[in-house]
Amino acid sequence: MHEFFRKIARRTSDKVGSPWAFALAVAVIIIWAVSGPFFDFSDTWQLVINTGTTILTFLMVFLIQNTQNRDAHAIHLKLDELIKAIDTARNELIDIEEDQDDELTKLDREYREDRRKPNQNSVPLL
Repeated sequence: MHEFFRKIARRTSDKVGSPWAFALAVAVIIIWAVSGPFFDFSDTWQLVINTGTTILTFLMVFLIQNTQNRDAHAIHLKLDELIKAIDTARNELIDIEEDQDDELTKLDREYREDRRKPNQNSVPLL
């Protein structure tokens, strides 16, 4: 089930993020708007677009979240590999996304302080 959902989520995310999907969405809205006078702008006419967009939005939230979670996980693994491969890197940064917020805040402060210090090895920016 998990693998099936992953494949569906990835394919759907790729397709829905395409220019063709955007064009199709714009076309549907134009057709809906143009059809308004034929249906006297009735409640049913409005309900069709409201219900359709609500259902699509509800389903897309789960698919997009799944894709973003997978992408973020892959990026974290790649960064962990880079940290592991560099001798001077601090290995405690591997899996830092699992740390408590106060630990992340403390580390953020440390990096902010480091940025303020002049670096003897840095190349001046143009």
